[in-house]
Amino acid sequence: MKFLLDFLPLALFFGTFKLAEGHKAAAALFATEHFGFMVSGGQVGPEEAPVLLATLVVIAATLLQALITKLRGKKIDLMLWISLSLVVVLGGLTVWFHNETFIKWKPTGVYWAMALTFWGSQALFGKSLIKATLGAEMPLPEAVWRRLNWAWVGFFFLMGLLNIWVAYNFSTSTWASFKAFGTVGLMFVFVLAQGFYMSRHLPEEEAEKS
Repeated sequence: MKFLLDFLPLALFFGTFKLAEGHKAAAALFATEHFGFMVSGGQVGPEEAPVLLATLVVIAATLLQALITKLRGKKIDLMLWISLSLVVVLGGLTVWFHNETFIKWKPTGVYWAMALTFWGSQALFGKSLIKATLGAEMPLPEAVWRRLNWAWVGFFFLMGLLNIWVAYNFSTSTWASFKAFGTVGLMFVFVLAQGFYMSRHLPEEEAEKS
């Protein structure tokens, strides 16, 4: 359930963008008629309509994600708070200024905020967020937890750089596809690699269970 909620805003952003991209004139008319009051000048052009509509959808979907989490009696985690704050602020700027650059920076903002969080937990407080999450289930040496924590710092930092590189060197359509599929694929590979690394350092009895 949590995975579906986490993936929902991304899937809706990509689906809305691609649908509007295939019908730009109709998307521009729809956006102007229904959301013109939210846009500087009140007019939405065909080229900017796809990303503007997708941005509005992802803002609504992220708000819904947070609401559903609260209604289910669950705690809204740090990453969702960061994502919600950035998508509302940067998404709002994208809509008002007709400028897709703001929303393109949102993933980088999330990645770098998470990198800073993982770095701060280890460098300032001597705690591993990975250990705090998995330590009760996986008895690993402290040195391993530290390396895993630093690996997440590096991963999030590099993902932030990669997002900006794609955003500035390729079309918005390519960036949207990368955001929907490339980042998910890279995250999966990274988590899988961490799983293999952890399994190598588990006590023999725990490794057999895993």
